[in-house]
Amino acid sequence: MYRVATFSVGPYDNNVYIVSDPKSKEALLIDAANEAPRILKELEGLRVSHILTTHGHGDHVQAARQVREQTQARFACHVEDAGMMPLPPDQRIADGDVFRFGEHELRAIHTPGHTPGSVCFVIGEHLFSGDTLFPGGPGNTANPYASFPTIIESIRTKLFTLSDEIQVLPGHGKPTTIGNERPHLDEWIARGW
Repeated sequence: MYRVATFSVGPYDNNVYIVSDPKSKEALLIDAANEAPRILKELEGLRVSHILTTHGHGDHVQAARQVREQTQARFACHVEDAGMMPLPPDQRIADGDVFRFGEHELRAIHTPGHTPGSVCFVIGEHLFSGDTLFPGGPGNTANPYASFPTIIESIRTKLFTLSDEIQVLPGHGKPTTIGNERPHLDEWIARGW
């Protein structure tokens, strides 16, 4: 079984996730948001192959350069958000890409809307949703890169096709499940932004 470690950093309470294989000590880091020393401490004893980035907003990538320098992990983001990043990506994520650690595989899902290159990651019973899906609705689309109809389409066609039991681990705040959120899609559409 893989392990998921979660902790919150920075002034915007960004969630940082470490997914690891206890046997091989191989790991993936999702969103090197802030507080590089804290992230590096949490990574002690693990071999991180990739720093996976859910999207290009500054609060999700502030520690990326320092963590990359210390771990030699590959910094990865979707091509459409590459221009927003603090450093050039070592790898560009595409929809369906698989990242392996130990005996486990995590899959990327391109979910544009919050930004053009927003990406979620799914493994087993866990969905790392970045700022695409939160308890109570989609992420903010009141920014120049965002589109409310696009984020709704991403959630409807790419996330709400997952099983009810999948735990949604967002970029900020508490977890939820697909089953808790799916019934509210029409309310969100009616509410808009």
